[in-house]
Parts: sequence; C-alpha cells; structure tokens
Amino acid sequence: MTTPMTSLLEEALEAWAFAREGVIDELKSFPEKDLAFAPTEKSRSVIELAQHVIESGMMMAGELARADGDFQRKSYEGFLHEYAKGVGGSRTKAQLLALLKKSHDDGVKRIRHAGELLMLQFINRFDGQKGTRLAWMNHAIGHEEYHRGQLALYARLLGRVPALTKRIHGT
Repeated sequence: MTTPMTSLLEEALEAWAFAREGVIDELKSFPEKDLAFAPTEKSRSVIELAQHVIESGMMMAGELARADGDFQRKSYEGFLHEYAKGVGGSRTKAQLLALLKKSHDDGVKRIRHAGELLMLQFINRFDGQKGTRLAWMNHAIGHEEYHRGQLALYARLLGRVPALTKRIHGT
C-alpha cells in the first residue's frame, strides 16, 4: 500500500517525476546512432528534444522558486542563458541522460526549498497573464509529456516500439 500524497506540491512533484522518467525511458530506447534523427529539417532532433526538455525544466524550476519570479522579466533566450548554460554541449546519450536526471533532482530541491506557500502565489506567465506557480508547474509537466510523445513518435518512425508501449505490454 502506498502512502497518500501529503500536499498539492508533492502531488505536482510526483507528476513531474513521472513525466521526466518517461522522457528518460524514451531516450534510453534510442541507439546512439539515431540521436541526430529528426523527421523533417524543421523538426528538432532527438538530441535537441532532450536538450529542450532539460533547458525548459531548469528554467521552470529556477523561475518558479524565485520569490521575485516573473516570466516577463526576460526573453525565453534570456532565461535559458540564466538557467541552462552549457546544456547545448551535451550531445551523447550518456550526457543527456545524466543531465535529465540531475536537472530534475536539482529542480525538485529548488521547488521544495521554495515551499508550497510560494508555489500557490501568482507569477506573471509568458503570455502576460497571472497564474499560480503551481498551475505553471503543471503546464511545464504537460510540456514534458508533449515532448515525450514526440520521442515516442520518432521511435515509431525509426521502426522501434516506444518505451511506454513496451511498459504497458510488459515487454
């Protein structure tokens, strides 16, 4: 029997862990030779999708944990420069997997340290509207799931079975 979640924040962190584990599982299923695959020249490659998930997660955790957090205070590129320097240099499967894990662990620590009360406070979103930090965190979790789905599609395009499908079917 599992212990029930004790707070809204812990539920959100559990959801983020599930989403991140899914991205990690999908990335693990790609051989190194397929990491440069992109279905079109305008699409992100497997490497670029992993980097984007890492960068976005670092930005989300960093800005949400700031007492003065505000997604209007910089451009998206400015936030990436502040929170995710050097991610673009990670190009091997081992580097990307390690950074997916480490950036998630670091983000969880930041958000837990900020606390549930701060996460229930309003923040300016990218669209200029106000929303709670917790709601924005849920948006970011959905964003990771979206990119997990892209990785699953890429696996299918390469003739592979996505990690989640394997898990569901017990293979």
